[in-house]
Amino acid sequence: MKNLDNDIHNWKETDINTDSLWLISERDKSGKHANNYHGNFVPQIPNQLIRRYTKEGETVLDLFMGSGTTLFECETLNRNFIGFDINQEIIDFVKSKMVDTRNIQFEINNCDVTNKKNFDVTMNERQVDFMIAHPPYMDIVKFTKKEKDLSQISDLNLFIEKFVLAMKNALNYLQKNKYFTIVIGDVYKKSEVVPLGFYLMYAVKKNFNAKLKGIIVKNIEGNRGKLGTQNIWKYRALKSDYFIFKHEYILVFKKEF
Repeated sequence: MKNLDNDIHNWKETDINTDSLWLISERDKSGKHANNYHGNFVPQIPNQLIRRYTKEGETVLDLFMGSGTTLFECETLNRNFIGFDINQEIIDFVKSKMVDTRNIQFEINNCDVTNKKNFDVTMNERQVDFMIAHPPYMDIVKFTKKEKDLSQISDLNLFIEKFVLAMKNALNYLQKNKYFTIVIGDVYKKSEVVPLGFYLMYAVKKNFNAKLKGIIVKNIEGNRGKLGTQNIWKYRALKSDYFIFKHEYILVFKKEF
């Protein structure tokens, strides 16, 4: 991979994970990371992706910033950052943790990412080198009470429609032949699995000229929601007819337009 910081001749020594199954024992809690925001993803995911698909000094766009996981990895890895979120409270929290940052340029914006006019004004024609999107899983966790918040949407078709609008806005600023990723899990509604990851993967392929480069399945055992609860969840699953969600998808695409 051309963008690897590590010399390709030292490929045997790199810890870049090229497998399609990522088994993570526990989330990285070093530095500024803290598991204090429901729905934030493990830092190992953006760390791996940023190191593989960007170089130092390049810019990463995070479409749904949340508690700043990607930003904190950008700071560690010397990548610049442009982030968006609709939750001003979490934006203020992340900014408070970045007051001492001197090694990168970063910008955090309160913006409805489905609104093209506002998004274009914020981006101001700047280009980025990598884009990551970790959207809400529909209305499973409602992050704000704002009407434009994707976490308020319970209808699958409307959620996909709004997600595609957000992706269209963001991909306009990703350079051609660069990479983007979607981190997404499935949901369980009305006694049925809704394969949200597959729906969004299909939506990207249908609406954009992008090549799907990888479907990575991630499992983490050591998160707060699972520790000490495995037996009760196993009992509930056996008593009913479902399987316990432990996975997320990391969908990697290459933009070709």
